[in-house]
Amino acid sequence: MSNQVTEFDPKAFRRALGNFATGITVITAQTPEGEKTGVTANSFNSVSLEPPLILWSIDKRSGSCEIFEKATHFAVNILAADQIDVSNHFARPSDDKFAGVEYSEGFGNAPILPHTSACFQCESYETVDGGDHWILIGKVVAFEDAGRAPLVYHQGSYSVVMPHSRFPAQKEEQTEAVQKLEGRLSDNLYYLMTQAVRSYQADYAPLQLSTGLRTSEARMLMVLQQTPELCLKDLLKEVNMPQIEVNEAAEILQRKGLIQFANECYTITDKGVEQAEALWRLAQEEQDKMFSQFSDDELATFKKILNSIASK
Repeated sequence: MSNQVTEFDPKAFRRALGNFATGITVITAQTPEGEKTGVTANSFNSVSLEPPLILWSIDKRSGSCEIFEKATHFAVNILAADQIDVSNHFARPSDDKFAGVEYSEGFGNAPILPHTSACFQCESYETVDGGDHWILIGKVVAFEDAGRAPLVYHQGSYSVVMPHSRFPAQKEEQTEAVQKLEGRLSDNLYYLMTQAVRSYQADYAPLQLSTGLRTSEARMLMVLQQTPELCLKDLLKEVNMPQIEVNEAAEILQRKGLIQFANECYTITDKGVEQAEALWRLAQEEQDKMFSQFSDDELATFKKILNSIASK
């Protein structure tokens, strides 16, 4: 590989790992004395079916380590696509993370969050030393599968699951059943929208990445170009990313001289405006290419429909 890296800068390493899309979980536990904790984590993974084992990891510097060490059980709450606020809440430090939070208690009194995609209740099984993290292995004693679409984490941004488009089959190879299925899907507006977004992203995403900015960095810069000064709270709402990734993207953008931080707010620099304009031009060029076949009236109707759906 021509761009192979052998010197492990922690931040560059973290960014490279961000290419692996994961789900997002909130891991919860409670000690016998009643002390509770909940942490946002995307390090969850399966280990074994027989016995049913899962794992996740926690930074050794975390103040929650002692609680997980004392607790007999913990719960893995896999967040649903509409639970970004829950992810952000448990990712932030707080004296009482469960204040005002709805939950029930499961095995070992581990807090169970409602409306998740799935939940695994686990008996503490083994803790393994993993560098600067502890790897916690749990034996699943109960689980719930709500079937809700999960919240996804990729390249520092929240995402949602979208089915992959199937490879087009030769017409002569299509069966009557497949033809009927495709006929019904062709009338399904949600399916058509997801297919359209996927097709659009396939061309646009590589172009945007070619600017040297990851999705999280480009999104933040374009937002700040539209609203030149934003405090962290408002910026989090606009960019739709977890705070840790906003902080990391902001640090990278500051290092490149594209934004500044002063008086508890982020502002874009002249150099940042120039880079943001380049990103907007790229986005406009792709938009013009994709929609050149449609008339102004058709595009106006399309925008009206999208704005109406987005505002619901």
